[in-house]
Amino acid sequence: MRVYVPLTPGRLAEVHKAGELGPAPLTAYAVTPSLREWVASDDVEELEYAALYQAAAASLRLIAGEAGAAPRRVVVAADVPDAGVEVVDGAESLGEVRVAGVLGLKKVAAVHVDAGEAEADVAAAVLAGGQGDAVEDHELLWFATQEIPSLIG
Repeated sequence: MRVYVPLTPGRLAEVHKAGELGPAPLTAYAVTPSLREWVASDDVEELEYAALYQAAAASLRLIAGEAGAAPRRVVVAADVPDAGVEVVDGAESLGEVRVAGVLGLKKVAAVHVDAGEAEADVAAAVLAGGQGDAVEDHELLWFATQEIPSLIG
């Protein structure tokens, strides 16, 4: 199952240094029955896009809770066995899952991060409690795991 783990830029640096995402259980987002119903589509790419942006919204909340966090949403996409994922989603947490174990960076398929021009809108959305239409205008950029060192600078 493809899961999307919300992070902050600082947390991404910690993950890179440790070589894994943890500790378990990890909160992530995935295509779940509730998310599938909400999106009302059978298109896998559309469903995964929705799960990615649920994780991006969670990243905003993490940024708000981390003093001095850089205002960029970060989402790590990873592939995990279905047996290691517990669906916990509902009306308030569409697509939310718990990953039972620690995820090594080898399981990470990609990293999605805001571009620099999104920082002002992300910062405004964080101040507004995770709300803000302007931040929704910014697409997360795709990076390979080998590019993490340049992302954390």
